[in-house]
Amino acid sequence: MELILREDIPHLGRRGDVVRVSDGYGRNYLLPRKLAVAVTEGNRKVVEQEKSAALRREVHEKSEAEQLAGMLNNATVSVTRKAGETGALFGSVTSMDIAEGLAKLGFQLDRRKILLENPLKQLGEYQIPVRLHRDVTASVTIQIVPETSD
Repeated sequence: MELILREDIPHLGRRGDVVRVSDGYGRNYLLPRKLAVAVTEGNRKVVEQEKSAALRREVHEKSEAEQLAGMLNNATVSVTRKAGETGALFGSVTSMDIAEGLAKLGFQLDRRKILLENPLKQLGEYQIPVRLHRDVTASVTIQIVPETSD
């Protein structure tokens, strides 16, 4: 079965591509979810219009993401945690903590965009990547400092 993709689908193709898939995959997954349409001349024109509109939107989103990346590369988030004598934290610093710290600095980001492989469990300074767009990644400095008892 040949279909025209309306969305980017991993391991299959990008928006506007004509792909050949099994009948069951097309009929039971792609078509009901409106991820693809049948190959006809009318559908080709509609998908081309959608593709050009998406391309314009993509360029706009990428330029905004690059501007935000420039600001985020200079940002430093300071997180205060209780720590032992060796510098090990009682608990950890997660992507949610980093997102909250960025929100205090005025950057509203989804925590899923913060590419933290494992929670941070030691005092120190870390460079954490933040994916703002498919092609744009910024690096945020995280400082984990010990909580002082007064």
